[in-house]
Amino acid sequence: MKISKFLFIIFSIFLLLSCSNKNKEGKKAEMLKHKIAQFAPTEIKYDANLLDERQKKVVAKLHEASKIIDKIYLQQVYSKNFEIKNKLEHSNDPLDKLRLEYFNIMFGPFDRLDHNKPFIGTDPKPLGANFYPENMSKREFENWIKTHPEDEKAFTSEFTVIKRNGSKLIAVPYSEEYKSDLEKISALLNEAADYADNPSLKKYLTLRAKAFKTNDYFESDMAWMDLKNHEIEVVIGPYEVYEDELFNYKASFESFLTIVDPVESKKLKKFASYLNEMEKHLPIPDKYKNFGRGSESPIVVVQEVYCAGDAKAGVQTLAFNLPNDERVRKAKGSKKVMLKNIHEAKFEKLLMPIAKKVLDPAQLKYVTFEGFFTHTLMHEMSHGIGPGFITVNGRHTEVKKELMETYSTLEEGKADILGMYNNIFMIQKHVLPGKFEKEIWVTFLAGIFRSVRFGVGEAHGGDNAIIFNYLLEKGGYQFDKTTQKVRVNFDKINSAVTDLANKILTIQATGNYNAAKEMIAKYAVVTPQMKLLISKLGNLPVDIKPEFQIDKE
Repeated sequence: MKISKFLFIIFSIFLLLSCSNKNKEGKKAEMLKHKIAQFAPTEIKYDANLLDERQKKVVAKLHEASKIIDKIYLQQVYSKNFEIKNKLEHSNDPLDKLRLEYFNIMFGPFDRLDHNKPFIGTDPKPLGANFYPENMSKREFENWIKTHPEDEKAFTSEFTVIKRNGSKLIAVPYSEEYKSDLEKISALLNEAADYADNPSLKKYLTLRAKAFKTNDYFESDMAWMDLKNHEIEVVIGPYEVYEDELFNYKASFESFLTIVDPVESKKLKKFASYLNEMEKHLPIPDKYKNFGRGSESPIVVVQEVYCAGDAKAGVQTLAFNLPNDERVRKAKGSKKVMLKNIHEAKFEKLLMPIAKKVLDPAQLKYVTFEGFFTHTLMHEMSHGIGPGFITVNGRHTEVKKELMETYSTLEEGKADILGMYNNIFMIQKHVLPGKFEKEIWVTFLAGIFRSVRFGVGEAHGGDNAIIFNYLLEKGGYQFDKTTQKVRVNFDKINSAVTDLANKILTIQATGNYNAAKEMIAKYAVVTPQMKLLISKLGNLPVDIKPEFQIDKE
């Protein structure tokens, strides 16, 4: 009798533990499903009829090369990524299937929408990603350079990985660290060049193939700026430094494979001729203005065919502004590439549903695709103006080196605030119609809540939080406590935007790292008003999950 009672108790405990584990597993599964649902599956189509047969072969080779970029970037993000992915792919656990799906969106076990909080395991993401030894501190890096000044150029290069060699730190060029994969990409680019009939595209592909082996991207970046009369717009290589949260030094690999939309590109070319006037019109003293960055600034509207690496992880970009090399920008400016099919997808699936939740209903009529698309255009153009090379205490340096980890947030903030400021300038120059002004202001306000949902710790989310909180403080935005909606104050918005543009540009022009940190600490935060507005968006997708047509061909 006693034995039976004992067995009953043991069985009951086992049953309770089993139910408890099932409940925990169920909660984890629901949490992962919610995270995955934040990204609306969206087919990304392109018009293949714009290409002839040889051009289609070029695109096929570049698509193959871009898939290898995904692999390199996965390695750059986290040292354990391949190990984790392999384990998930070979697991029969339904929970691991969900983990793998979100892992593939995030390019790792860290949630980019939740301050890189791990959703697999508990290990935090290293600030330096996989560009530096995980146990290397910022101070150790800086002290090494102080005692080994001959290493500074290699250590701060965008194209090296820092490793330990016994008690020493060494800089390993990307061309060595990722040699096997880069050689495969180089071969594919040369094969694509063989099919390319356009001389400028052929030159770019050949030089970029060479760059992957030499670790010198300058010549091929210059060639990319010189692309002319081309149907295929592609950029492939290491560019953005957001992944390196330790210093913003190291560039991540990415690829944008696109085809040119000839009608829209022609329509937008007229804006490029105003770059020098935009520089002159900046709300800072003339001594801070930069007229030596190059007057060439081609604007291209494209249809995205495929993106890879840093361009694909988490949130999808609407446009890109490259190259980042200040030497190229000084000589030729920069190229602005607008992804029109991505714009269309995001406006329909994200922006309009958000606007209906957060905006004063009386201002909804000012939320337009044209306002959305044109702001992104000006955002990208504005990356190419303002301070680049600067002088600080007699030293010739660059904004990004002085502002270090604050650079990305401040640079995105500059581009966003000048995106509005310069569109108003275009109205004053009669390039855009006067009635467009309210669309500029209101559409951007709605778009803020698309960006801050990604987290204010991320560069784009942080810069949008700065703009929202600053303009709210200055009266350019107004929050109604009764309706719990937000609106633009058309009487105050222009002066508030001008004031913020002045502050950001001055921080950049003077290389004022402490002022940059103070601005981020004060304004790149989730205020009560922002928190309440974001809470209305819980059931809406945060972004799209691209499903590329070319992957199905």
